[in-house]
Amino acid sequence: MNERIYIAGHRGMVGSAIIRNLQSNGYKNLITASSKELDLRDQLAVDKFIVEKKPDRIIIAAARVGGILANNEYPWQFLYDNLMIEANIINAAHKNNVQDLIFLGSSCIYPKMAKQPLKEEYLLTGSLEPTNEWYAIAKITGIKMCQALNKQYGRNYISMMPTNLYGPRDNFDLKTSHVLPAMIRKFHESKENGNIPVFLWGSGSPMREFLHVEDLAESVRFVMEYSGDLKYDLINAGTGVDLTIKELAENIQKVVGHEGEINWDSSKPDGTPRKLMDVNRLKGLGWQASIELEEGIQNTYKWFLEHIKEFKEVDIES
Repeated sequence: MNERIYIAGHRGMVGSAIIRNLQSNGYKNLITASSKELDLRDQLAVDKFIVEKKPDRIIIAAARVGGILANNEYPWQFLYDNLMIEANIINAAHKNNVQDLIFLGSSCIYPKMAKQPLKEEYLLTGSLEPTNEWYAIAKITGIKMCQALNKQYGRNYISMMPTNLYGPRDNFDLKTSHVLPAMIRKFHESKENGNIPVFLWGSGSPMREFLHVEDLAESVRFVMEYSGDLKYDLINAGTGVDLTIKELAENIQKVVGHEGEINWDSSKPDGTPRKLMDVNRLKGLGWQASIELEEGIQNTYKWFLEHIKEFKEVDIES
């Protein structure tokens, strides 16, 4: 409990959940730095920070994140920023002999048409989904950096690939958010405006899996503390259960209390037809998710209502 742990991206949805989880479980020596204090795209600054702070372990939750619209409109930023963030931290960790590191990626690393559910060994077996390939390529590179250091130098660098995440501190900006928080905001604003119709992208037929960020944080700590022979340096994190986007919309509509129509714009892209994670590796180690989707949507909507005046576009979780 006394080891020094640097959590990169501690102000974002994922990083803040990890901080809360670690603190509630007795970890006291947690190292953080905001984007104003440390630009993770600056190699020299990151090197200096790691030299000064001397962490025993690093968890990389920092990233430029966003949904289909943001990925399509800002491909360079999604590729460059994520490459720089992960490369600088992983390289600084290795140079300063940090033996343990967890790198958090995304389920979008897997091929668009891969067999379902998505197994870790499907990585690099087919073409990516074009609408988010920039982000995916960056995350794949981070995985390979960790694997290369494990192979060549015997590091214990683990890559965890979460499915679609949601929860408190999510991004609710309609231009850059993912599907679940975007729906929460759309249904809420439509309800507040007399239950006017809600217009949603695509056909509603794609299937998606959703993991509450508090469950992800618990899984990260579980892997970090695992005392047995881990065997894997790439591990999926999810629920192993999915539903259609239409079913998700209906669930959110019910929680929010919107009583209007839902209209689907089929001229907009659906993205990958299905994206369900195979979570047998994590289950085999002894962990599985515990927060049901409806419960998770309820507490996320509650957080949204409590912070509705604070929302602004967030590009890099810091």
